Amino acid sequence: MSAAKSFDVIVVGAGSVGAPTALFLAQEGIRTLVIDKFASPGQGSNKEAIGGLRATHSDPAKIRICLRSLEIFGSWEERHGRSLEWRKGGYSFAAYTEREEATLKDLLVAQQRFGLNIHWLDKKQLLDVIPDLNPDGLIGGTYSPDDGHASPLLAANAFYDEATRAGAEFRFRENVTGLVIEGGRVRGVKTDRGEYGAEVVIDAAGPWGAEVARLAGLDVPVRPDSHEGAVTEPVARFLEPMVVDIHPTDTSANYYFYQHATGQIIFCITPQPSIWGFDTRETSAFLPMVARRMVRIMPRLKNLRVRRTWRGLYPMTPDGAPLVGWAREVEGFLLAVGMCGQGFMIGPGLGEMLAHLVKGGLSAKDREILELLSPYREFKGMEKLK
Repeated sequence: MSAAKSFDVIVVGAGSVGAPTALFLAQEGIRTLVIDKFASPGQGSNKEAIGGLRATHSDPAKIRICLRSLEIFGSWEERHGRSLEWRKGGYSFAAYTEREEATLKDLLVAQQRFGLNIHWLDKKQLLDVIPDLNPDGLIGGTYSPDDGHASPLLAANAFYDEATRAGAEFRFRENVTGLVIEGGRVRGVKTDRGEYGAEVVIDAAGPWGAEVARLAGLDVPVRPDSHEGAVTEPVARFLEPMVVDIHPTDTSANYYFYQHATGQIIFCITPQPSIWGFDTRETSAFLPMVARRMVRIMPRLKNLRVRRTWRGLYPMTPDGAPLVGWAREVEGFLLAVGMCGQGFMIGPGLGEMLAHLVKGGLSAKDREILELLSPYREFKGMEKLK
């Protein structure tokens, strides 16, 4: 390619954030190009996601964004005639200690204030919802029935197909090597295949978001840590909600599992301490660690056979919330990075908001969200349900 082809917006990354962002931009009539180093959409961290979709967070910005994401996922098949394997099974955070009970009950007030359909269930009520929980020591837990799960791979391809149908263009197997910056503002990007012009560049590169930001001279506090997941053989349905145990141990901070629409149990664990870097090789420690924890909370799982394990990257920020907003240093450079392993559930709602931001049609609620997620905020504390 010799001469630069021009667009209104270039999105770097065709994953959990980039693909839906391209869809909403194109639907607004904005000429959009998406560039991704992989061979097809969703081949970075998106395909490593286990598929959970929840608005049950402790951060108000993420609650609001994910409520919109749930609406998008929940209505997708009706609007587009295409299944994403969406299932509204809910989420449940179980409490087996007074510490977890206090944490979850403290969060309920804010969660309900921001529109979540979530309630505290005592032991008997929770066992009515999830009969196979271990009753020994169970105090109760929160239950949010409107949360659910879907297929990350089906979703990535669905967003891609609808985005191209709306007019967005995609370039795969192409690496962004630099930004064209003139007079302090973005004019386009350089890749290993040529150059493209645009007045806006969106960094939606997931775990590689900090690398793309450095091309604009920015040092953003995003670094990946790795989490392992697995899937079992399919079995007859016995479990609806995603079950989350936030009790920390010496080797893991929490873990979570659910039964997919097609019958398999899919699960993941958060290692403690974090494993930083880009290494996605599986470990021998994962299954013994997570199996002990899962069987303790749900003994029925002990006879299931694991079919496959994998390891993916969570692009983390200092406080567990994304970095979203215009760069002050380079005009036209828009950050949408640091999803902290929740890009799949954040992506659609965020993509719609980014399209509003680019077009200049932000609502008052959008502006409040962006203020909370500003890349220039003070990083205080850590999101409690990350």
